[in-house]
Amino acid sequence: MTRVSHVFLRPPLNAATALALAAAVAAAPMQAAAQDKSAPAAAAKPNVSMCTGCHTIAGYQASFPRVYHVPKIGGQSVKYIENALMEYRKGERSHPTMTAIAAQLSDAQIAALAAYYGARGN
Repeated sequence: MTRVSHVFLRPPLNAATALALAAAVAAAPMQAAAQDKSAPAAAAKPNVSMCTGCHTIAGYQASFPRVYHVPKIGGQSVKYIENALMEYRKGERSHPTMTAIAAQLSDAQIAALAAYYGARGN
């Protein structure tokens, strides 16, 4: 019995092709990270304006129902933002404006907003 083996030889890569291949492989994780950061932004976009007016201004104070220091939420822990919004929605935290806003948000919208502001930094 004769055994035949087929070997496919390919020509060696030239320097330009090898460099392009290496660059593509190196860029893949960076592209994935960029997509991961843009996903929360896209999902949160319809609701971001509800937060921006108060929570993006350093030192901002609201005067209803009393003078209240409004915290910046950019860069805050994602879990903290999610928990705070859930607590406002359940009535476990007390602020009329925040309670009204949180009551309108679904769990998915809360998660998207938390991810968006958690990724923003200061």
